[in-house]
Amino acid sequence: IDAEYLDISVPQKAYRVESYRSRGKVSKSLDASLRTYFVNACDFVNPTPEGDAVNDIAQVSDRTFLAKATPHVLDLYGGVIAKVLCRSGPVIVSDELPNGGYRLVIGYRQRSTQGFYSAMSDLYHYYSMYSSRKYVEQFSNGATIISLYLDLAKHAKKLTHSGAGSSSTSSNASPVLSAAIPHASIEECVAQIKKEASLLFCIPNTPFQTLFKTGELSVQEAVYANVGWIFAQHFLNRLGSEYATLAEILDPNDATDVEVLAKLKKRLRQETFTRELVLDILLRHRELIKDLYAHFAHVHYVSADSGSAVSKVADRLKADLHVSLSMTRLQDQEPLSSDELRLKITRVTTNDHDAMVMRALLDFNEHVLKTNFYQPTKVALSFRMDPGFLPAIEYPTKPYGLFLIIGNEFRGFHVRFQDVARGGIRIVRSRNAEAFSINQRTLFDENYSLASTQHRKNKDIPEGGSKGTILLNPDAQDKPFVAFEKYVDAMLDLLLTGETPGIKNRLVDRLGHNEILFFGPDEGTAGYMDWASQHARKRGAPFWKAFTTGKSQTLGGIPHDTYGMTTRSVHQYVLGIMRQLGLDESECTKLQTGGPDGDLGSNEIKISHDRTTAIVDGSGVLYDPQGIDRAELARLADARQMIQEFDTSKLSSDGFRVLVDDFQITLPDGTHVQDGLSFRNTFHVNPLAAADFFVPCGGRPESIDINNVGKLFDADGTARFKYVVEGANLFFTQDARLRLEKAGVHLFKDASANKGGVTSSSLEVLAALSLTDDEFGRLMCKQSDGSLPAFYQEYVAGVQNAIEANAAREFECLWNESKATGKSKSVLSDDLSVAIVELRKNLESTTLWDNVALRHLIMREALPARLLKEIGLDTILARVPLNYLKAIFGAYLASHFVYEY
Repeated sequence: IDAEYLDISVPQKAYRVESYRSRGKVSKSLDASLRTYFVNACDFVNPTPEGDAVNDIAQVSDRTFLAKATPHVLDLYGGVIAKVLCRSGPVIVSDELPNGGYRLVIGYRQRSTQGFYSAMSDLYHYYSMYSSRKYVEQFSNGATIISLYLDLAKHAKKLTHSGAGSSSTSSNASPVLSAAIPHASIEECVAQIKKEASLLFCIPNTPFQTLFKTGELSVQEAVYANVGWIFAQHFLNRLGSEYATLAEILDPNDATDVEVLAKLKKRLRQETFTRELVLDILLRHRELIKDLYAHFAHVHYVSADSGSAVSKVADRLKADLHVSLSMTRLQDQEPLSSDELRLKITRVTTNDHDAMVMRALLDFNEHVLKTNFYQPTKVALSFRMDPGFLPAIEYPTKPYGLFLIIGNEFRGFHVRFQDVARGGIRIVRSRNAEAFSINQRTLFDENYSLASTQHRKNKDIPEGGSKGTILLNPDAQDKPFVAFEKYVDAMLDLLLTGETPGIKNRLVDRLGHNEILFFGPDEGTAGYMDWASQHARKRGAPFWKAFTTGKSQTLGGIPHDTYGMTTRSVHQYVLGIMRQLGLDESECTKLQTGGPDGDLGSNEIKISHDRTTAIVDGSGVLYDPQGIDRAELARLADARQMIQEFDTSKLSSDGFRVLVDDFQITLPDGTHVQDGLSFRNTFHVNPLAAADFFVPCGGRPESIDINNVGKLFDADGTARFKYVVEGANLFFTQDARLRLEKAGVHLFKDASANKGGVTSSSLEVLAALSLTDDEFGRLMCKQSDGSLPAFYQEYVAGVQNAIEANAAREFECLWNESKATGKSKSVLSDDLSVAIVELRKNLESTTLWDNVALRHLIMREALPARLLKEIGLDTILARVPLNYLKAIFGAYLASHFVYEY
């Protein structure tokens, strides 16, 4: 019923459910009741409500429901729906019925969870309750309401503390075990079900569901085990002492040695522990899972210094959760300490692999600083981690902060390298199960590398580098926005300190200070920034204006694609090469990955005047050795369409287009193409992919590495490209870059070339922090008549000038230094970034900021002239957070000093 009807319900096609349980038994020999289910397609009064009708239950309801519902039910449901429409998570209410039972009503947005209806049945069965009747009602405004009529089963029996116990027959004839302590009241059971419903809403089904159904694990323990399973998949240190020894022998400054180590690390991590092996180990050590969960709960909510604020929160939660089997265990005996758990893991496990997996869960416990695990309402689980558990041999630069977010549709991370940091959030999709397996294995490493690259890229701005990734589960590839919503809301749970009884509790905070994160658009999230900003505002975040960049102009955003911010930086390097070598752009050929549908790809087409011979994008390959028709390319770029929309009549006789869905294609030169997908995926190393310039504007990280860089050379050792400007992040590995530069290719890496977007975003954040809400709306937001304020237009022009000036300054520095020293530009780029970042860090610890005259002098140079003219330096210094101002001060001094000297 969940999969076929409820999970897929949307206003255009929705289903309602009525279910009833017989009062008698099926037969004398079978102690079970009969349950019937009636599923009907909805017939809404108003299928497409607008305006006030959205909140009118008489308009948005199914006609059958309206005919049966009492006025009390309509009032109850109407109140729940109103809350559903303005909240991300579930709305859960209950009331006592005249017969002594309880009605539990749960409202949520359609398609925001999966398998929740059946998971709730498992939950109340776990507490030896049954439902006499159940209803699921859909509404044309996108809300779903589940109504459960609950009572205690008269044959409920006590569970032993070990989790074993007597079974009974439930209302649907499935065995259940009582997890309640003796004589638990119906009020206590309903209260606990209401709390645990939010956990099931986040993750209704896990590989540990069977253990929950049979009573061997509680809801909290099963969900905790699932979190531990995901954590272990990503963070088990699987390399061993032999890898460490090899790392010491090889030269860390030799790019080939570093690349070999990276490949070895990937292979070891892939082959040593699979997802299936980790799961099998966890399922075999259920008692350890219980001990580890007790340790987790005790550290974060139960154990605290007497009399402290944390203690009061812990005491309240302990009282609230005393019905739960997992919390009952905590009351029965003191949880094991970390040292005791390590000893028990060593004693209980039979081999090193088992011990490593179970110790990974203990590492997780010890490094969680904040979590929303016990929040009464949530849409996904979030954990603020101390990155100290990351092995230095795998992650040599320790991040400042790390978040792990787990939802029903996804898992995700957020990594940043300093307190004040910004970076994009990207969606990672998987074409099939094999692609998901690869993406899952590499997700955190990719996130870490992207954040590290961002940190180097952000050398000209006050924010350090960060990056967020959201990996969609195989069955949720069509739900990127749902996953993004949950990711952001779960992050806000940890960033906001407010408390709303029954909705949000004050968190136990082992971090000790507030944090602000700045999100930006990245692959798959460009259209989501408005929602994130407004959602932060709705949740009361004081930093909502600066929370996201790349917003629409209505909300004061500076869209990177509209103004070509990223491309302005990348193209400065193309122009710089031409200027230094006296090249005529119109005579230069170019290969471009990333097509006219993307931000960087479309703007590169618009801003350049070269002879582009090949473009590779998500739809396929477009090639013409005579030069692809520029007017047709410009048309696609303006419309943001892929090359599958290209008018092939405009290709020369030697040109072709191969789409990813094509099979058995013969090219004009007679070459046979077996399938278009493989051809697209490898075209950048195809002999046809030869040009003066290669400008990657899109593509997966490490598309060119030690294994395939040799394919970029002809048989005589000549590189197929003379100049490479790496617009796409991490397109090349460092070894591949150095190999190309050694062959005489002029190459500028991503951390240098692709930094226009971060400059634009940083200045967008600065405006949001400097202006009041009224000023921001008047000066930075598109007006009701569609016009853009003069201040906005002048501010954006200043941002564009700053991007081009920064890019030109770094280009000249790298070109001249490489020419003078003979060092690789890729190495110099890293040296430059490290020098600026380290100098900035050192400057922040000096007393230079305290020199008022110097402070004012530097800030007048560093801050945008138009902003200074509008509100003045003193106002900016009074409004912008001090740590952000100091970061601006240090970044300006450090970057200008290094570029100059």
